[in-house]
Amino acid sequence: MIFASPADFRVALADLCVPDEGAIAAARARQAELTKPAGSLGRLEELAVFIAGWQGNPRPTIKRARTAIFAGNHGVTVHGVSAFPASVTVQMVANFEAGGAAINALSGAAGLELEVTALDLDTPTADFTIAPAMTEAECLAALNAGAAVVGNDLDLLTVGEMGIGNSTAAAALCLRAFGGTAAEWIGPGTGVDAEGIARKTAVVERARAFHADGPADAFETLRRVGGREIAAIAGAVLHARQLGIPVVLDGFISSAAVAPLAADNVEITDHCIAGHVSAEPGHVRLLARLGLDPLLELGMRLGEGSGGALAVNLIRSALAAHNQMATFAEAQVAAKL
Repeated sequence: MIFASPADFRVALADLCVPDEGAIAAARARQAELTKPAGSLGRLEELAVFIAGWQGNPRPTIKRARTAIFAGNHGVTVHGVSAFPASVTVQMVANFEAGGAAINALSGAAGLELEVTALDLDTPTADFTIAPAMTEAECLAALNAGAAVVGNDLDLLTVGEMGIGNSTAAAALCLRAFGGTAAEWIGPGTGVDAEGIARKTAVVERARAFHADGPADAFETLRRVGGREIAAIAGAVLHARQLGIPVVLDGFISSAAVAPLAADNVEITDHCIAGHVSAEPGHVRLLARLGLDPLLELGMRLGEGSGGALAVNLIRSALAAHNQMATFAEAQVAAKL
């Protein structure tokens, strides 16, 4: 067990490792010597330097990378916050396992292993408008389930989720972590209409009021208004940081899993890359609060880790250019007139 208690989780969040500055400097020096005008590859250059810092290697590679998908069910669906019934979570997990989902295809195209973790799907979390979503033990179990999929043999981790009702939980997490109004964080999720959005907004406002007097640290926020799959993502992201492994976040849900952590320690996102900005309205606002600039904007809102997997192709391309291009000296090209 990585996090044996809430105190262990809080200590890990407070004491974050940092990238290797020597590797960063050496990677930047190499970029300056490659056969191109300085900065001409834009963010591809930044990505190569970023990965170099976390690998501690000026010429980083991705030999083993994994998409970790977590699935959970939410008691808050009793309020009609989703266009789909909770039974779809179980059905989609079966689809993942059979290889038939978008994330199966996209992970394969990006050279990613796919690991799916279903978390007590027969036991939805509590309705968080009238009780904490999870007990302390349930939240710890979810955090540790997430941490367990992160091995120190990984070079890169992407995270995603499946859980009917989890865009409502994500909005509640963002509201509790960063404030504002429920309406600022609510979106259509699986495709609810205007009445559905109104129901979601009212549910999140009720949740805020119900938990207003409770502790507002990261663990308690995840426990009170999160979900098992969301807490698992938080556990995976934090343990990846303990191991110095960079993480590619997917859309609104996986980013919201990090929101309570960032509210306690803004440096938690230093090892994270926003794979894309989703069509869910709150995601733009959330990424700004997390200090993350997304790699892609494709109008996606599927979840499953789909946008994160797509972004890995860009990261691989960034490293290919960084490692395989010749320097001016090697190519006998004049660096300047």
